[in-house]
Amino acid sequence: MENSFSNRVDLQHINQASDRIKAEIGKYIVGQQEMVDLLLIALLADGHVLIEGVPGVAKTLTAKLLAKTFHADFKRIQFTPDLMPSDIIGTSVFNAKTNDFEFRKGPLFANIVLADEINRAPAKTQAALFEAMEERQITNDGTTYSLGFPFMVLATQNPIEQEGTYRLPEAQLDRFLFKIEVRYPDLEQETEILKSFHEKKNKVDFDTIERVLSNTDIRSLRDTVGNIHVEYNLLKYIAQIIHETRNNTWLFLGASPRASLAILNASKACAALRGRDFVSPDDIKYVAPHILKHRVITTPEKEMEGVTSTEVIKKIIEKIEIPR
Repeated sequence: MENSFSNRVDLQHINQASDRIKAEIGKYIVGQQEMVDLLLIALLADGHVLIEGVPGVAKTLTAKLLAKTFHADFKRIQFTPDLMPSDIIGTSVFNAKTNDFEFRKGPLFANIVLADEINRAPAKTQAALFEAMEERQITNDGTTYSLGFPFMVLATQNPIEQEGTYRLPEAQLDRFLFKIEVRYPDLEQETEILKSFHEKKNKVDFDTIERVLSNTDIRSLRDTVGNIHVEYNLLKYIAQIIHETRNNTWLFLGASPRASLAILNASKACAALRGRDFVSPDDIKYVAPHILKHRVITTPEKEMEGVTSTEVIKKIIEKIEIPR
């Protein structure tokens, strides 16, 4: 979308990169525009993403296609109940030649990590992600190893099937920038999916996906997003939203300061992708529900009544006066 005013920050590179990535993903994904938009915002905001949806709605495929558009190392980890922490971070093995132990890096040492069906692994294994997601490093046997740039975790989970799954701890959920809920396509999109896969003979050829961004490009785009202007009254608006989650009688757990920083960074990325060098209230209202829905917990009474965290957040945002 073109603006009628001149931006103080050059956003041409961001807009071109966004259009090219969407075009590459669109080769195999029909619809799901919101998921793709939120993934791009997370990329620019240096955040991890939890993608939740029933099987067959292209969660894993979209994550793999996004990773293919980068000149980056991509690893997929299939989470299972018997997965151990050492299976993802690595382990020390004895080297007979040097007569010493050496660290063999696990699949977490990649730029883009797809944690498929993350809720199938026990809490001990999920906790192995804590340090990596927050500090971009891994500690093993007292030695700290830095992860490469960029480092982004894309995790998927199925909200319906509960057998053989484990609830993600709140400390881990708080480390995800977004929780994206993927829904079924509508009738027109479903028809287009069938048409597309029929023409492609049911094959997904990842070699046809062009690499759009290098690591240097990603660093440059994030620096640009950092220069997006935010008025003081919008900073206060974000703080008010977070404050209300902590004082809402329908919520047992409110949002942390990490959530307010997440809204700030994500709204700046959202503004940049929309072609503006300043944040508007609409940017904040767009990203806030996706940032807060997995960070707050409704009271047991409201949960029994069927009230969801998404509904409470919507009421909170509607209640607060929009800055002018």
